[in-house]
Amino acid sequence: MTLAKSKLTAQGQISVPAEVRRRLGVGPGSVLEWAEDGENVVVRRVRRYTSEEMHRALFPTAPARRTLAELKEGIRRHVRQRHARG
Repeated sequence: MTLAKSKLTAQGQISVPAEVRRRLGVGPGSVLEWAEDGENVVVRRVRRYTSEEMHRALFPTAPARRTLAELKEGIRRHVRQRHARG
C-alpha cells in the first residue's frame, strides 16, 4: 500500500510528504534513518532516549546513582562494544 510519493531533485534531495511526517511524528530537525529490509528500503524516525533508558543500557545491573566519570566510562564501553568489528 502506497502511503505517499516524493520526487528526487537533481541534488539527490526529497521532501517528506505531510502524511508521512504526521505518521512518523517528525518535524524540522528530526533525524530519519534509512535501513535495508530485503529488497526494500525502510525509512523510520531515529528515536531519542531518556537519561533513564541510557543508564539502564549502560549499567543494567548497577545501582541508580553514578558519578560523571563512571557515566562517561560506561558510554565509552557501550560505544566500543556496539561498533566493534569482528
